Amino acid sequence: MSGMQITPPPDVIDHLAGIAPGSALSAIRDGRAQARENAQNSFLALFATTETQEMGTEERFAVAAFICALHGDGRARGFYAAPLPAPLASAVAAAAERGAGQGPYGEYPSAALAGENQPGPVLTLDPPARAALGARLAAALEHTHMLILHPRDAAAGDLQRLLDAGWSSTGIVTLSQLVAFLSFQLRVVAGLRALAAAPNGG
Repeated sequence: MSGMQITPPPDVIDHLAGIAPGSALSAIRDGRAQARENAQNSFLALFATTETQEMGTEERFAVAAFICALHGDGRARGFYAAPLPAPLASAVAAAAERGAGQGPYGEYPSAALAGENQPGPVLTLDPPARAALGARLAAALEHTHMLILHPRDAAAGDLQRLLDAGWSSTGIVTLSQLVAFLSFQLRVVAGLRALAAAPNGG
């Protein structure tokens, strides 16, 4: 899962947010040039790297498309799903639909916070879905679902399931970094879209 060839956009956040060069929002982002550069470099480090032995490029884009789908961001989901083979993109979309929810769910360990506990579905993929995704990616999507919608419930056993599916410790770290980056990226994109939709925002 590492032979994909991609052409990254000059600025992926601008691309996802629909920010045109020379626009007012582009000027706002230019005012924080270091933050803009860091965000793009983080994207490139995760998605345009040649270091794909522990987490292949297809796996990276598949997990990203899954995250975007869970967040309900169709434009971002389409961007990350576009490089994937159609059967894999469909399998990822089906897994996201199966795992859809609002969240965050979970239980606090402290009894004092029990009133804020929120039960919710845990994604468990069935055998046909696992066959379509492969054992590694199926385990990664289930784990990603846990991190996004059940952050309070994540436990050591979840990491063991990744190891059992063939993930290395380094691969698990990369997967966690990818989940964190996508969560950040989607928040920034949502904020920029909101600014663009405001009066005089674009």
